[in-house]
Amino acid sequence: MSKSQSTAVVPVAKQVPAIRSEAPNIAAFTLHDGERHFKDREEVRQFLPEILGRALARTWIDKEFQIQFDKDPCGTLEAHGVFVPETMTIEFQRKTADRPRIVVYEQQPNSKFKMRVLYLQLVMMAGR
Repeated sequence: MSKSQSTAVVPVAKQVPAIRSEAPNIAAFTLHDGERHFKDREEVRQFLPEILGRALARTWIDKEFQIQFDKDPCGTLEAHGVFVPETMTIEFQRKTADRPRIVVYEQQPNSKFKMRVLYLQLVMMAGR
């Protein structure tokens, strides 16, 4: 059969295969576009889990980010344009290396107690 004749049902143009870069594109894994200032507990409960989910996922693929987030979660979020209220703190807990957890606490001024607002942890589920 000659090269000009094809028996393909759907003609396909030849394309160069995709070339994968050696260095991962970490900039593609942003936590939030622009700046986000949370004002109260309800905003934090509603919108922060998505941002923290991205942060948690990024700790798995970006060692530098994981080290920064482990040392100072609030500072790392602020460096990426995410600001939580001053009454809130964030802890990155890694009791077991396979399931790290991010916990957000709120502590009112002049109070010794902190209340858990939310936590985020990756969980694997099997289905059938």
